[in-house]
Amino acid sequence: MQIESLQNSRVKEWASLLEKKHRDKHRKFIVEGIHLVLEALKAKADLECVAYSLERGIPPELAQAAASSLGVQWIGVSEAVIAKCTDTKTPQPVFAVVRKTGASTEELLSRPNSLVVVLDGVQDPGNVGTIIRSADAVGADGVIIGRGCADVYGPKVIRSTMGSLFHLPIVEGSLAELLPEAKSRGIRIAGTSLQSARVCYDYDFTGPVWLLFGSEGGGLSRESMELLDDAIIIPMKGQAESLNVAMAASVLLYEALRQREF
Repeated sequence: MQIESLQNSRVKEWASLLEKKHRDKHRKFIVEGIHLVLEALKAKADLECVAYSLERGIPPELAQAAASSLGVQWIGVSEAVIAKCTDTKTPQPVFAVVRKTGASTEELLSRPNSLVVVLDGVQDPGNVGTIIRSADAVGADGVIIGRGCADVYGPKVIRSTMGSLFHLPIVEGSLAELLPEAKSRGIRIAGTSLQSARVCYDYDFTGPVWLLFGSEGGGLSRESMELLDDAIIIPMKGQAESLNVAMAASVLLYEALRQREF
């Protein structure tokens, strides 16, 4: 199949997915570039189609996946269509339209000895994506995206995840409902705080724990602070006032991995 016109109805829908309201409405999002499309295919994500440049053909890196991707429509499109439907200044030769599936909150609540990352108002897309990538790297059980965070299906977040978006459960939900439910099941809620906090290297990460991270400017919301079981501090020997939230998440996640695995 080929599509070259910018007036094509499918092209108009794909282009609309650059906006959150349309991603929510259609329950679809776009991933751009060879690496991300390949990660989506390998993870058997629910792909509606893969659009590739007619001029350049199916990228060699995707040729094998194209032959074995049953149920995925491969569509040759013009360079103009790619430019219209993608977010980068120098568009890559391929993008995919992915249907949102979304993990269930029960899946994370019921996992034994779970290690879950919870984001509370983290607004920078790069930070959200990097935290998802770090959670994937340490083998965390999932990531929960609370209200006020950057849209996890936005192009910048997806690029920052480098494909980790497809490797672990990601749930969007109300922290006011999820955190008390987790606590009722014996899960500890821990987060970074300067008040009466223990050093992260003295904290026991070997039990079920959900790690809570707040916004870049204001930290955790008052509502989330009230639900904390444990306040943790990352020691700093130098003169830096604080760590970027994605770096702080990585430090704590790797300490949890060290304790659990090494």
